[in-house]
Parts: sequence; structure tokens; C-alpha cells
Amino acid sequence: MAIITISRQMGTGAYLIAKDVAKRLKYGLVDGSRIAELAATYGLSEEAIQRVDEKPPVSLDNDQSHAAHLSAIELLLLECCRSGNVIIYGRGGQDLLAGMNNMLRLRFVAPFDERVENFAEREWIDPDLARTLIRKSDQQRGGFIHYYFERDWHDPLGYDLIFNTSRFSSCSIVDSIVTAVRDPELSRVEAESQRLLEDKILCKRIETELLKSGAVEYLHFTTSVENGVVTFSGHVHNEAERSAAIALAKTVYGTVRIIDHLQVVEYRRYRGER
Repeated sequence: MAIITISRQMGTGAYLIAKDVAKRLKYGLVDGSRIAELAATYGLSEEAIQRVDEKPPVSLDNDQSHAAHLSAIELLLLECCRSGNVIIYGRGGQDLLAGMNNMLRLRFVAPFDERVENFAEREWIDPDLARTLIRKSDQQRGGFIHYYFERDWHDPLGYDLIFNTSRFSSCSIVDSIVTAVRDPELSRVEAESQRLLEDKILCKRIETELLKSGAVEYLHFTTSVENGVVTFSGHVHNEAERSAAIALAKTVYGTVRIIDHLQVVEYRRYRGER
């Protein structure tokens, strides 16, 4: 069945709904706890996850370790989708899996004051603190989507179903999701989507290895993959970086061949010139 992605505002009760949907459909739920369980396999520490998970960068400086940790989390999420029957909870899942037509993209919203009340009651905290935490959460999650995926977190066209949890019971919302995910149209495109997922996984493996290696100032070029054919586009600073990128990509399982569109641009030569 379809992969489900969930985008949520804090205090909407989305997590309990996600758990109920997972139970009804016998889906795996990939949330913060599941990421923590798998973190070591992807070379992620608890500190690294805390620093990058659903947060925009703290500065616009080229922090390659930050990018490497985020890329590892994204690879983890993509590989969890391989078996299907999974819910990706937050983490920009609907954007990370863009182009896959066997995906049901959900969004949970509610009025701000109701979210504050719900969160304060659930966590046994002062409403003023709940208000501050929710505002911070909204800013971070919205900033995360805007920075990394260049999309407005609130744009309704980024989702297939949007639920205002102040208007409907969780039971009716769960029923609606279960009905939607069983739509035959989503099943019809599973084979096509699986091929695209494999290309996304290979692309993310290469990106992660390049960022971890430190041999290439990777953020100056892009990687794309189609049917195992890897294309590099953009620029590098010297021939050594170009050779390192190509050599590393060849070692990643699944690479069929590499198309090199990289240009060497030695910026340091022109530094200070006007």
C-alpha cells in the first residue's frame, strides 16, 4: 500500500493519530524514536540528531558536517520506505519523496490557542511555556521546509489531505486516512514509484558519502540519478575534487555509470578582484 507522510503543527494530536493509523494498517511508524534506534547504523550520534533534526541551519555558513548528518537522516528515511507500508512522521517526508505517486501526504493543523491548551495539558506545563515552545516549533519546522526544500510549509498544495483536528474526532480522521490509503490508484503506480525510490536512495547514498568524505566542497554541485546512471552537474574547485567525486560515486553500490558535467572553477584565483 501507499507510503504515508505526515506534516504536523505541535499540539494537534497528530502523533496519537499516526499511531492509531499504523496499528490499523499494520504499518511501521518512522518517528524520532525509530530514527534514534537506527542512528548508529548511519553513523549518527544523539547530539548530531538533536542539532539537525527538523531544524534549519543556525547560520548560512557552509557547514559540511551539518549537511552530512542531515543527509544521513534522509537516507535512513528513504531506506525505511523500501518495504512500503510505512508512515514517515515529519522530517519533510512529503518533499523528500517528491515525485513518488504512491504517497499519501497528510497535514494536521489546529487553531493556535487550542494547540497551546492541548500541549500544556498533555505535558503538564505552564500555558505560557507551551505558547513559547509551540511558536518555536512552528518557526523551526517551517524554516526547515523552506530552507531545505524551498517550499512554504503552510502551502495546501503540498498535501493531499489536511485535517483540522479541532473539528473532527481522531476516530473519524483515522477512518478517512485508512480509506484514502486504500485507493486503487495509489497501488497502480507502486512499481513505477519503487524504481524512483531506488534512484533516490542511490543519489542520497552518494551525497552522504561525498559530504562525509570532506574531499569535495560538495554543496557547489548537484547529483541526480536515473536508472542507476549518476549525473554530476555544477562546479568544483579543482581537478582533484572532480576525480574524488567520480571515484567515490563508483564505489557506491547500485551505480551503473557516471555522466560528468562538472566544471572546474578556481574561485581562489580571483579572490579580491572586482
